[in-house]
Amino acid sequence: MNKTEKPLSTLWGCELNDSNKEETFKTDDTNHQHQLALRTMCLGHTAKEEFNIVELVTGEGDSAKAVPIVTLHAKSMTTVNLSGLDLHPPVMFRLKFGSGPVFVGAEHVALEDYSDEELLDEEMDEEEVEEEEEEEDIEESPVKKAKKNGAGKRKKPEKGEDEGDASEGENNPPKKGKGRGRKPLAAKV
Repeated sequence: MNKTEKPLSTLWGCELNDSNKEETFKTDDTNHQHQLALRTMCLGHTAKEEFNIVELVTGEGDSAKAVPIVTLHAKSMTTVNLSGLDLHPPVMFRLKFGSGPVFVGAEHVALEDYSDEELLDEEMDEEEVEEEEEEEDIEESPVKKAKKNGAGKRKKPEKGEDEGDASEGENNPPKKGKGRGRKPLAAKV
């Protein structure tokens, strides 16, 4: 999902029974991309002890395909969780076998669909805002200049010092890392 798309979510549901065997989810809205996220199918409290088979019909006309997705029974399986099953309209739910009532619970998600020109304008505006924020950050944190006082330069040991260091190095461990060249803590105070 892009930053420019804003999801609009509403609950959607239907009841399938003897008098209403089919229910279709479709939209005529072309300004949004639509999706139906199925959540649950369950039997009503008045369901008979029989199998209720619900099939899903996708597409229209000759390209329509029916697939059974749920088999419910009043004694063994009254509810089915269908989270993760996301469909694009048009979608038809059909009570293929049984008398129901079967309740379908879903979430209708619509994403705003921008035209290419609006999308480009909005992206340009976002880039300009980001550039301005970066410029403000640079102005707020001035760069510190490094001081050049020669303290960072190291002396080269003279020949006489090398020989003295070797004899001292036998008794003392070698100096390594950050502490090299610093005075002992007690001497600073």
